[in-house]
Amino acid sequence: MLGSPARAIVRFRFLIIAFWVVVAAFAIPRASRVHDVLEVEGTTEFPTESKQAKAIVRGEFAEPLSTFFIIAVEGPTPIDSPAYQDALRRLEHAARSQPYISLVLSPLSSTTSAFVSADRRATFILAALDEAHGDTATDLTQPFRQVIHAIADRLPNRTDYNVQVTGGPPLDYDVRVVTKEDVDRAEAQALPLVAVVLIVAFGALVAAILPIIIGLFVIPCSLALVHVVAAFMPMSVFVLTIATMIGLGVGIDYSLLIVTRFREELNRGLRRRDAAVRTIETAGRAVMTSGLTVLVGFGGLYIAPMSETRSVSVGGVIVVSVAVLLAVTLLPAVLAVLGRAIDAPRGLAKRLAWYHAPTGWERWARWLGNHPWRALLLGLALAAVVTWPIVHIKIGLPRTDWFPQGTESAAGAEVLERIGMRALLQPITVVVQAPEGQKVVGTRYLRGLRRLQDSILADPRVADVRSVVALQPGISMLQYSILYSDLARARARYPEALNSLLSADGQTTRMTVLLNDSTSITSSMDVVRRIRAIRDTGVAGLDSVTVLLDGFQAASVDLQDELLRRFPLLIAVVLVITAVAMFIAFQSVLVPLKAVVMNCLSVAGAFGLIVLVFQEGVGGALFRLDGPVGAIYVLVPVLVFAVVFGLSMDYEVFLLARIKEAFDRSGRNSQATMEGLSATASVITSAAAIMIIVFGMFAFSRVIAVRLFGFGLAVAVFLDATLVRMVLVPAFMHIAGRWNWWPGVRRAPTVPRRPSDG
Repeated sequence: MLGSPARAIVRFRFLIIAFWVVVAAFAIPRASRVHDVLEVEGTTEFPTESKQAKAIVRGEFAEPLSTFFIIAVEGPTPIDSPAYQDALRRLEHAARSQPYISLVLSPLSSTTSAFVSADRRATFILAALDEAHGDTATDLTQPFRQVIHAIADRLPNRTDYNVQVTGGPPLDYDVRVVTKEDVDRAEAQALPLVAVVLIVAFGALVAAILPIIIGLFVIPCSLALVHVVAAFMPMSVFVLTIATMIGLGVGIDYSLLIVTRFREELNRGLRRRDAAVRTIETAGRAVMTSGLTVLVGFGGLYIAPMSETRSVSVGGVIVVSVAVLLAVTLLPAVLAVLGRAIDAPRGLAKRLAWYHAPTGWERWARWLGNHPWRALLLGLALAAVVTWPIVHIKIGLPRTDWFPQGTESAAGAEVLERIGMRALLQPITVVVQAPEGQKVVGTRYLRGLRRLQDSILADPRVADVRSVVALQPGISMLQYSILYSDLARARARYPEALNSLLSADGQTTRMTVLLNDSTSITSSMDVVRRIRAIRDTGVAGLDSVTVLLDGFQAASVDLQDELLRRFPLLIAVVLVITAVAMFIAFQSVLVPLKAVVMNCLSVAGAFGLIVLVFQEGVGGALFRLDGPVGAIYVLVPVLVFAVVFGLSMDYEVFLLARIKEAFDRSGRNSQATMEGLSATASVITSAAAIMIIVFGMFAFSRVIAVRLFGFGLAVAVFLDATLVRMVLVPAFMHIAGRWNWWPGVRRAPTVPRRPSDG
C-alpha cells in the first residue's frame, strides 16, 4: 500500500528536504513567541457551581475584589517608624496611580491588625483590579511589578526592605515564565545525554545526529501550529511542556526506528534509494501505526471539557502528527541522499559492537521460549508489587510545592505566611443571593447569615469569615437590623467592606472564608465539601435563598468531580479505538486484547510509583520535594493515562511488527517471537532510554503538575520497555501460539513446524 508513496518520497527527496527547511524557517519565529499566547488559568466548558458563583459576583458587585495583586513588604523596623510609613505611602500611591487598579487596601487605611505580622515588621498592600482588566490580570503582572520595584529601588536603605508582588495573577504569570525556563533547561540537559545514547545505539555520529535533527524540527513546527490554533481556542501553557517532551521523545524514537531499519536494508545489499523505499514500507508503516495509537490517546483527552485537557489534546495531536510526517518523509529523503555516509566514522562502530551483538538478547529470547509460564508469572508478580500503592491514591490538590520554587510569587506567599494571611491568596467565597426583589440583609435573612457564618467558623480549619454580619466585633443582630434598614447610611459607615460584600441592590452578599495557615491546600477542598454539606442540609432562615461557593478550592472540587465522572468514558474510548486500530493493523483478535491489557499494566504501575514517591514521599527528596504532597492533582492521572497508553503502543507496535513479519515468512510462532524480540530489543532499549531521559528531566520542574507528569511518563516508559515488552509480551506470545494471529491465519503453514511451536 505504501509502495507508490514511498517511491515518490525517494524520487522527490530534494524537494521534500527543501520543503521542510522552508517550513522550519517560517515556524521558528512564530514558535519563539508561542508562550505569549498560552494561558495559565484553566477554564471549563461545562456549567459548574463555581462558575455560576463567579458570574454572580462579577455582575452584582462594583468592587468584587475577585482579582488582585498583593504587595508583600518586610522592613528593618516596625511599620510605625516614619521611614517604614513613608515607604508604604510611596508603594500605596504607586499602586493607586495605575489605571487598572480600582481599590487599594493597606495598613495605612485600615485599623485591622490582620495587615501586620506579630513583630510588626511585615505587612502587605492589596491592590484590586477593576472588572474591565480582570481577564488580563496575568499580562498586567510584569508592568505592575516594574512600577512597584521602581518605587522600592528608590527607597532609602533599599537593601533593608523586602518587597514582593504576589497573588493569583502573579502566580499564573510565574508559572508561565517558569514553565518556559524549565522547558529550555530540560531540552538543553536532555540533548547531550540523548546524543550519547544514539551514538551507542548506532555506533556512528552521522546516524546519531539525524534523529536529534528530526526531534528539533518537530518542536518549532508543532509550536508554530499551536500559535495559530491559539487564535481560535484557549491553549494552556502546559502545551509548551507537552510539545517539548513528546516532540523530542516521539520524534527521536520514530527516527531511531527508521534509521535502524534503513541500515539493516543497506546491510542486506540494497542500494540507498531501494533501502529508503523498503524502510518506508516496513518501519514507516510501523511508525504510522504507532503514531495512530498515540493520537488516539491524545484525542481521547478532548472528552474532558476544560481548556487544559482540550489544549493538551489538540497540542498532542499536532506534535505527534508532525513527528510522524517528518519521520516518514524528511528522514527517508535525507537517508536516500546520504546512503552509507550515515555510518561515518566507521571506526566507532567497531568499538561499540558489543551493544549490537545479538547473543545476549538471543539467549534471553530462548530462555523465554523455554519458560514462558515462569516468565509470565514472575512478571505479573512484579507488576502487582509496583502497582499496589495505587489502592491508597488520593486525588486532590498537593499540599506542598504548589507555588513554583524560586519565584517572586512564592517569596511573597512566604511573607504572607509570616503575617498569618497566606489564606488571603486563595480564599473561599460563599455567595448568598435572595429571591428577586428582596434584600439579603433584610430582617428575614440576617439570622440565617449569622447561623451560616457560625457553622463555617466551627470548622477548626477556618481562621476567619468576613461577612455583612461580621463588620465589627460586639455588634448585635438587632443593631445589624437597624443598620441595614438604611443601606445608604450603612455604606457610608462601612464603605470599603460593604462595597465588596454587598451588591448595590442589597439582593446578594458574599462571605470570604479565610483558612488557617496550618490548613493544607489538600484539606481545603474538604472545607469546601463541608460548607456545601451545611448548605445542602439546610440553614434555618436561608431556606429560600441561593447559596453558591467559588474560589480556587471550589473550582478545583468542581473540576475534579467532573473529570473523575468522565474518566471512565475516556478510558473506554481509548481502549476500544486502540484495540480496533491494532486489529486492523495485525488482523488479529488476541493481539489487540493482549496489547490493551499490557498497556494498562504499564499505566497502573506508573500510577503506583507516583503514589509511592509523591503522595507518600518515599524518595521524594530526589525530586526536590519538601515532603509528601499528600494528594495527586486530578489532571495527572487523566493526562498520564491518555499519553502513556499511546506511547506504550510504540514499543508494542515495534515488537509485534517484527514478530508478525517473521511469522509471515516462517509460519512458526515461537521462532518468530524469538526473532522479533532479538531484532528489536536493542532498538526498544535505546528508544526507551531516550524517552526516560527526556521525560525524566521534567520530573525536576519547579511546577508540581509538570513534575508529576514527567515522572509518571518516565517510569511508565521504563516499566513498559523492560517488564512489559521484554518479559510479559513475548511470554504471552509463546503461550498463545498460533492463536495470536487468529483469524488472520486460518490454515497451518506449509513449512514444517517445530515441536516447540504453539
